Amino acid sequence: MDTIFALASARGKSGVALLRLSGPRAHPVAQAIAGDLPKPRATALRVFRNVAGERLDKGLLVIFPEGASFTGEDVAELMVHGSLATISALETCLAQDHGLRLAEPGEFTRRALENGVMDLTQVEGLSDLLEAETESQRKQALRVLDGAIGQMVTAWRGHLLKAAALVEVSIDFVEEDIGNFDAQILAELQAVGGGIAREIAGQGARERVQTGFEVALVGAVNAGKSTLLNALAGREAAITSDIAGTTRDVIELRMDVHGFAVTFLDTAGLRETDEQIEAIGIARGQKRADAADIRIILREGPDSPPPVDIRRGDIVLVGKADLYPGVENSISGISGQGVDALLSQISGILAERVAQDGVTVRRRHLQALQNAEIPLTEAIEKLRTGAYISELVAADIRAVITALDVLIGKIDVEDLLGDIFASFCIGK
Repeated sequence: MDTIFALASARGKSGVALLRLSGPRAHPVAQAIAGDLPKPRATALRVFRNVAGERLDKGLLVIFPEGASFTGEDVAELMVHGSLATISALETCLAQDHGLRLAEPGEFTRRALENGVMDLTQVEGLSDLLEAETESQRKQALRVLDGAIGQMVTAWRGHLLKAAALVEVSIDFVEEDIGNFDAQILAELQAVGGGIAREIAGQGARERVQTGFEVALVGAVNAGKSTLLNALAGREAAITSDIAGTTRDVIELRMDVHGFAVTFLDTAGLRETDEQIEAIGIARGQKRADAADIRIILREGPDSPPPVDIRRGDIVLVGKADLYPGVENSISGISGQGVDALLSQISGILAERVAQDGVTVRRRHLQALQNAEIPLTEAIEKLRTGAYISELVAADIRAVITALDVLIGKIDVEDLLGDIFASFCIGK
């Protein structure tokens, strides 16, 4: 296998840059450049030279042995001064003097996957961690990177293998009176079924942590929606005017709300209109609002009815609170009254939605769980009725195990890898 190298820190001028080498020649090349190698995982100060003996830089060197590194291979890491000239000189030395190959995007992580250091879900977790913009995204990605999905699948697999063993016993000793294992098999399968059902139930909210939640501002014309959006943005994100129907299309504002990625949607004011463009904007806004995770319904005044039917999870407020002092559940984008309370309320609702115990976060994870749930449900139903062929139950259990193996990347992953690693930087 080739020994690869790449800049693992951001390219450009910096205080410190990190060059990573991985593969069978990583340690010999590091020794040729730096002289004596330090003990594994111990950082040492070294002078780095090319084959001509020319001094390239002075920095820190650390080595990791095969089986105890990020990639599972021999790894060496050089921490050097982050000037463009220094990095270029060292890269030239590694490539031309020692014949190492520049790593492809995500190749270090791919080697970690191929060497069994990480499973596919951990690779996805690393990708999500590198892209994390909010605290909730960071925490969720870190949990996946730590192997939470693989640990969960391992526990489920234990139940399934025990159930499969009991089914095989009933097949192998069908002519002997060894008792009935249906209750034990059913209990093992139900333990897995309950876990999968919980994962599926909460997966949508966890996926939204990564992609972002949508909160729609809904109300009649001039109810204060655009002014509130501008207050949230801290800038003129939307045009405000006393003229009705100013907002025609959906205006989006993405921001971090107490650790959650949230996109606020300013929709067109609701009213009857014969103006074609405005009518299209109103219809489009209603459609986006209906699909939003939360709707903020702004009433025109304390005595005004809500402009739409209220559904569970809606936040109903009186807009333009500065015109109605002392009114409860009111908000003002001009004075800022109630804005902080609204953001806290939104984050509380979102925290409650993602609080369910679960770890799967991607659409691929959901598909794998659903593929496992179908044969598992069939096996449970057969056992409940008592009228079944053991071989068919065994086949169902194998199908469940296969679906879970796909989830963690033990099988059928090649088609996924290109898309996943395309998002990685070269140094990862």
